[in-house]
Order: sequence, then structure tokens, then C-alpha cells
Amino acid sequence: MPSILITCPNATCAIPEAHRELFKGSEDLVSSTEGWEPGSLNLAQGLAMKFSTPLIHGEVTRLLIDLEQDGNKRWSKISSKLPEATRIKLVNRQQDKFRNTIEARLNEDFKRHDSVIHLDIHTAPIADGKIIMEHIASPLAQKIADNTVKLLPSNEVDSSSLPLMDKTPFNRWLLESFPSEKYGFIRITISQSFFMRSIPMRWETIKKSLIQALVSTSK
Repeated sequence: MPSILITCPNATCAIPEAHRELFKGSEDLVSSTEGWEPGSLNLAQGLAMKFSTPLIHGEVTRLLIDLEQDGNKRWSKISSKLPEATRIKLVNRQQDKFRNTIEARLNEDFKRHDSVIHLDIHTAPIADGKIIMEHIASPLAQKIADNTVKLLPSNEVDSSSLPLMDKTPFNRWLLESFPSEKYGFIRITISQSFFMRSIPMRWETIKKSLIQALVSTSK
């Protein structure tokens, strides 16, 4: 069984105390799906518990800093107003911390395992009941994604497995940093209809089904 790494970059809509004045009046925007991915942390935590592996996740709203982007794209219209020195500190404390933790974990796993599968967890306001599993880097990642889709309740869930074409700077950094023969990446994106409206099924039901499917196909 490969080692499993689980990440969740847009886990929360938290705003550090030092930056709350900046977001005053924008609280509704921050708590909306522009500020975070509702349900993603809950699923990532469930996977981490089932696989008995640490979870690496973002700690602030992506409207403060988007951990998947680089350069000016990291900043929202709100956070782009911050002084450059403050933005540099945010990069160091949030983005660099996130990526350095991932790098350290992967390098350690490569010493002890033949391969590592990286599950990157997301939710999005896509079509109701849709689950997308996008894979890159290794045949093993594609096999796990393909077989997981087959085990999901197809009568209620619109699921698909496909190559990841729209790569973020975060994905490109991973691909450039780690050997494709040992490293496989699967970005899992789940419709927020499950978490927010129990459509087409309860969140806990689809979460359990997805976790069980991933455990089964990762053996």
C-alpha cells in the first residue's frame, strides 16, 4: 500500500486578529464560497483519521492569501491593499509554511515507501451531486481515481475520473519537485450541494462512501 498524504488548502474562512479590520464589512463575502470551501476540511479530517495520517491544511481564508497561487494572484481585491511588507510576512507564515510542511512530509515518506499518493481535497459550487477526481503524475494515481469512481453510488452521484489539465502554481510546484515514478496526485472536488443542502444525498452518507472507496482502492 502506498503512503497517503492528505492536504486541504481552502479549509477555513478564518481571519487572524491582526487583519480583521481590513475585512470589516466583508464578513459575508469571507464566509461565502469565495472565502473558503465548505465541507472540505470535514472530509479531509475523515480521510486523515481513516488512513491514520496527518492532515496538512490551510489556516486562513483564501481572500487573505490563496495558497494555490503565486505572485499577485495570491491576493484578493481586499488583501492586495496590504503593504508589501505585510504581504511578505503572510507568504512566509502561511504559504511557505503550508508548502514546506508538505515537502518535509513527502521527503520523509519517500525514504520509507515505494510510492506516495497525494489526495488534495476540495469542494466547489459545481453541479449538484458531482464528484471530480483529477489525477496527474503516475499510473497508480489514475488507477485509484478510476476505481474509486466505480465504487461510488452511480445512481445518485455524477462522478468522473480524468487527467488534471488546469494546473495551479501549487500543482506545478509539486510536479517539478517530486519524482513522477514515485509520486501520484489526485485532486478530489466535491459539489457543495452535498454539504450545504444534502442534495442528492446527505453529506455523511457520501463522505462515508468516498472514504470507503478510497481506502479499498489504495490497498
